[in-house]
Amino acid sequence: MNIFQRSDAFYLLIFFLILISAGTALLLIPGAWKGYPDTPDSLTLVDALFTATSAVCVTGLSTVNTAGFSRLGHIIIMLLIQLGGLGIISFTSILLSIPGNRLPFRRLNTIRAFYIDGVEYNPRRIVRNIVIITFLIEFLGAVLLSFFFYSGGTEDWLFAGIFHAVSSFCNAGFSPFAANLVDFAYYPPVLIVVMLLIITGGLGFIVLNDISRRVSGKRKHLSYHSRVVLGMTGLLLAGGTLFFLMSEWDRAFRDMEFPVALVNALFQAVTPRTAGFEAVPQAALSQPSQMLTGLLMLIGGAPGSIAGGLKVTTVFVVLMVMFRRPDKNGDIKVSHHRLAAGTINNAVVYFLKALALLLICTAALSVVEGLQGDSFGAIVFEVLSAFGTVGLTVGMTPDLTVPGKLVIIGAMFAGRVGLIALAFPAARHRSYDITYPEGTVLLG
Repeated sequence: MNIFQRSDAFYLLIFFLILISAGTALLLIPGAWKGYPDTPDSLTLVDALFTATSAVCVTGLSTVNTAGFSRLGHIIIMLLIQLGGLGIISFTSILLSIPGNRLPFRRLNTIRAFYIDGVEYNPRRIVRNIVIITFLIEFLGAVLLSFFFYSGGTEDWLFAGIFHAVSSFCNAGFSPFAANLVDFAYYPPVLIVVMLLIITGGLGFIVLNDISRRVSGKRKHLSYHSRVVLGMTGLLLAGGTLFFLMSEWDRAFRDMEFPVALVNALFQAVTPRTAGFEAVPQAALSQPSQMLTGLLMLIGGAPGSIAGGLKVTTVFVVLMVMFRRPDKNGDIKVSHHRLAAGTINNAVVYFLKALALLLICTAALSVVEGLQGDSFGAIVFEVLSAFGTVGLTVGMTPDLTVPGKLVIIGAMFAGRVGLIALAFPAARHRSYDITYPEGTVLLG
């Protein structure tokens, strides 16, 4: 095989690298950075690279206060978020721009593996519909957020509404405000709209299309995939909200009335999967709440969505492997449906690769930042946030050393495209029908 005959995952990596490089260069141009109290007068190359990577990977972590960017800088970040959020769709659109170009089967597999799990035979229509749906939802979100920002007396309410709509739907977590959304903790309308956009972006286009067809009567039942996604999402949101409400009632929520505290508890359950907006400072949360936040960051959203993390379906399959016994074919029966052995194997491999990357990133950050006095819990939280493309922090990000920033940049990139790139080489190997002697190993 020619070394240059790469999989689509390779070209996707190149696409993201080019986008990050271009974003870094744009953020370094004069006028993109205006400065902010307690921030440097100029943006360094590493900080520009960190911000561009965070925006393209729709993470939201930042080593500098985002309020330090000028309007031009904020527009650049918003465009990077939008392109990074669409990701594979933007990449496919470039391929489809060539007249007469049709996607071969391996490129359809790329789309399925990355975002769109139900590719039709007309990829042009798929790309067009996804772009239209994205902009329509973001437009509606921008209208609502602009109205509520205006009603709340926010300066520059129109741009704030547009920026937060894009950042929310793309699960990015970036905000042009110095304190993110902390100043809106007592203003539920803004938090509710942001949550709706985050949840919608985290469900995925397949689920949204499935719901639309069910509501319009074109389908009698939701697909099993959609039911798993909706069920897991509902379980995580309900359980997370109840846990945060109980854990923070006498702590972070102690000065809030019950309705406001309930909205903030729900917001804290929504934002780790995987948006990263902050209505309550994460450092103010109790240790149990930080642990649950870390778990939610690891789980993430749904496949076929803009969210990161392991994905709720992967976690669902792994849980079934833990608590259900496979039959003689390696399949697992769940709710009158069968999880095929191939699906189970893919989920376990994906899960193990993710854990391996997390361990590598955690070890690397521990080595370069451990001497700075940061607790191991803060390091794990930071890595989970970066790898899950979330953007929450307990305050460690601004104080990262240059090597630490580079480690987090790698974690964000790995969390966005790394697992897919690792999965493709194995999928491209030709299999042969050869029976080998059984190898016996002792377990436990």
